Amino acid sequence: MAVSQKVSTRISSGLKSFQNVLNKAKQRDISESDTVVIIGDMLSDMLGYDKYQHVTTEFAIRGTYVDLAVRVDDRIRFLIEAKAIGVDLKDSHVKQAIDYAANEGIDWVVLTNAAVWRVYKVQFTKPIDKVLVCDIDVLVANPRDAEVIECFGNLSREGFSRGSMGELLEQKQITSKFSLAAVLLSETMLNELRRELRRLSPGLKVDIEYLESVLLNDVIKRDLIETEEGESAASVIKKLQRALARERRKSEQDDDSADEKKPAPTPPKVIAPPDPIVVAGVQGAKQQTPSA
Repeated sequence: MAVSQKVSTRISSGLKSFQNVLNKAKQRDISESDTVVIIGDMLSDMLGYDKYQHVTTEFAIRGTYVDLAVRVDDRIRFLIEAKAIGVDLKDSHVKQAIDYAANEGIDWVVLTNAAVWRVYKVQFTKPIDKVLVCDIDVLVANPRDAEVIECFGNLSREGFSRGSMGELLEQKQITSKFSLAAVLLSETMLNELRRELRRLSPGLKVDIEYLESVLLNDVIKRDLIETEEGESAASVIKKLQRALARERRKSEQDDDSADEKKPAPTPPKVIAPPDPIVVAGVQGAKQQTPSA
């Protein structure tokens, strides 16, 4: 989703202002409760939420209160797991919030120490899982960076929706380094690569297996392929390519059906030339007719 100029300007100016605040807070090594106060201010000043109306610390799940929840029109948009600004964020920090969100049917969770913001999509699988969508370090980020604006813009009061966040997730997944590696190793891309090599060197003989071997062993890093993230990306790419192939086949079938239903063209009417014998007879008759 495109972020409006108004929201983009508010995020940029807010980030620039909070970078100074956060640097000082980190130097003082403030507590978690004090960090939560800054997070609330960022939600208000940068993302446009009313911290007295939309941000709550009183959202209980299974008898336990989450650190923060952002609620608009009586619907929870996302939960926030907060840590003190001096704490290095770890994957384990967000596990409880992910479990809480899954139990309440909430799709999005943010893990932050005010300086670093990580946005996760909850995966309602067995077991419950998560996908990291954004990872922004506010202290070093360029306030005008497109990725920063896009991430915070989609979290903002004006920009947040299931559709926009879903699009953001899909965009991040499809352009990740793992997805790019999977695309390069796909059958479609290998065929295109072979075709281009043949175009550059007519008569060149090279097979798909050789190209795949070179890419695997000499071009693409192994950790982009053999890790859990790499395998997940390859699965997503294959699903998208299969869906695209189905759409292409259906389109071709629809075109064939349309051609079959078209009425046969009406042959042009052929007007036979006049019989020369008849014409000659008529002309002769006119010549024999006496004038009045």
